Amino acid sequence: MIDQQRYQEAKRKVRSISGFIQHLFVYVLVNAGLAAINLISDPGEIWFVYPLFGWGIGVAAHGLSVFVKEGWIKSWEEKKIRELLEKENQTF
Repeated sequence: MIDQQRYQEAKRKVRSISGFIQHLFVYVLVNAGLAAINLISDPGEIWFVYPLFGWGIGVAAHGLSVFVKEGWIKSWEEKKIRELLEKENQTF
């Protein structure tokens, strides 16, 4: 049972990382295209940086949610589980 749970958790983590990598790839590809269109059509008016920065905030938030927040939440959950188990053992 525990092996199955660990497998499911690992599978969920891999899907989460894969989703971020896909998001990052599309971000780079689309913004490179926008930069090329902007620089070819009107190099005097630089506008591609606006979607670059706006979407970049979303990519950064996605990365934080995958790599930082998840680790923090996981450690918090483990800490709470230990606290509850210790409290439960003290009552018996």
